[in-house]
Amino acid sequence: MSQVVTKNKLSGSTNGKGIKVVATSTIGTTIHTAVAGTSSFDEVWLYAYNGHTADVVLTIEWGEATVPDGNIVITVPFKSGRFLIADGRLLNNGLLVTAFAATANVIVIDGFCNSIV
Repeated sequence: MSQVVTKNKLSGSTNGKGIKVVATSTIGTTIHTAVAGTSSFDEVWLYAYNGHTADVVLTIEWGEATVPDGNIVITVPFKSGRFLIADGRLLNNGLLVTAFAATANVIVIDGFCNSIV
């Protein structure tokens, strides 16, 4: 059985632009909605930029906001360029990737997903 891989923008992005993290608590700002069903996957790559004057704690909710086991909690250094926060993690079944930060409107997330069908 052969698979097809297609590179796509994050579903929460407009025209491939970065997504500003507005939320400061769960459920966070929507970053991406994974492919529907359980036979295909999205391989998600995320980068964050912190335009604030101090480091900011960022939480990525992976699949469910109520299950902390899959969450990524990371401190994003200020004004240090794009910072890798998810390195090709898989998700499917229409689950959401959301994000919230300790400070609103200073973190911008961009990236892409490779849809594997």
